[in-house]
Amino acid sequence: ARRLRAVPPPCPAAGVSQVTVRDALNQALDEELERDERVFLLGEEVAQYDGAYKISRGLWKKYGDKRVIDTPISEMGFTGIAVGAAMAGLRPVCEFMTFNFSMQAIDQVINSAAKTCYMSAGSIAVPIVFRGPNGASAGVAAQHSQCFAAWYGHCPGLKVVSPWSSEDAKGLLKASIRDDNPVVMLENELLYGVPFEMSEQAQSKDFVVPIGKAKIERQGTHVTLVSHSRPVGHCLEAAAVLAKEGVECEVINLRTIRPMDIETVEASVVKTNHLVTVEGGWPQFGVGAEICARIMEGSAFNYLDAPAVRVTGADVPMPYAKILEDNCLPQVKDIIFAVKKALNI
Repeated sequence: ARRLRAVPPPCPAAGVSQVTVRDALNQALDEELERDERVFLLGEEVAQYDGAYKISRGLWKKYGDKRVIDTPISEMGFTGIAVGAAMAGLRPVCEFMTFNFSMQAIDQVINSAAKTCYMSAGSIAVPIVFRGPNGASAGVAAQHSQCFAAWYGHCPGLKVVSPWSSEDAKGLLKASIRDDNPVVMLENELLYGVPFEMSEQAQSKDFVVPIGKAKIERQGTHVTLVSHSRPVGHCLEAAAVLAKEGVECEVINLRTIRPMDIETVEASVVKTNHLVTVEGGWPQFGVGAEICARIMEGSAFNYLDAPAVRVTGADVPMPYAKILEDNCLPQVKDIIFAVKKALNI
């Protein structure tokens, strides 16, 4: 399987460990199940099988049948159960084996979870997390490869987070479980086995990443690269290549799709005067399109020295063949080309 190369320094600092995204998510679930007896996990194969991707490894043995629940292959059914449990005061974590299968339950996610707080004038909270792998994996073709960031980011009433690193994954999952609103957490299957550096603080039980706050992964002065999930790594690789040519890219990891931290993006654009957005989803009505619109509508537009450029997945259903799949997803070379186009070099 193709794997994203993390970009850590060669020698970890004191108190820093290498932790995979899978283990970071497992830590977060373990700590929150232990911290709050109202939290429970449900989904297909999450219990006795330890999870389809081993995210919930060991949790069923530790917490038992009432806290970690295997469900039938019926997304509409178990999502409805989870939403009802959240309305009744529990804090469910509802796993979709992939977010492509959340289409079976989108009525529960949007019409039941996202709208209830508003329609009840704030009297009914729905503290639920919908989580699982999102976007393209490797060789799973059109019905299992789309990114749902724009789909769910479109809907008021939801919070939508999209982690890249192990720190993102752990901190955002813990913050999502503690939030009183429904949260959609879009993970990436190809990142699960990738190790990232995590500080001692990030591995503590009190660590959370605030929802709605982006992170500048690399400082730069010539162009702003904004991305989320796996393409953040591609942006950092592209920035390393461009740095050798004298182009310094500022790389922003959105981390949250909704509410979007447009202030961090605006501040960066004011500094660099150029903007490139990168995402694995389709171009039309995408996350990049929203960022470009928000920049155009705000004061940072006056600082742009060239039109913003979007790097996206191809506007086609995902092909099965590997060579075609590679050409449908943003690659490092595509980001480098977009940066040079934006800078007119």
